[in-house]
Amino acid sequence: MTRSMNIAAAIPVPVRLARIPRQHPARVTAVDWHVLSEPEARRLRELGLDEGVEVELLHRSGIFGGPVACRIGRMTVALRRHVAAAIHVSPNAGR
Repeated sequence: MTRSMNIAAAIPVPVRLARIPRQHPARVTAVDWHVLSEPEARRLRELGLDEGVEVELLHRSGIFGGPVACRIGRMTVALRRHVAAAIHVSPNAGR
């Protein structure tokens, strides 16, 4: 008996950082730098956030548009929701 394998189901689809489950490591696949202000983009780069970096969503504040807390490396940082929306990640990359 042969089993058909759905390749698309095995490949995680990039989603926005604020939409992943809490406390599940993910890897940054892209950042929409053009939607961020210059100070916001500079801050993310100073924190070391770029493609390939592992992140973990720790907390969402509020239902609509509140900030999120995430772990980048050994740091816990708060990001405005629109900044987190500019960060695309592949969920479960760290597990």
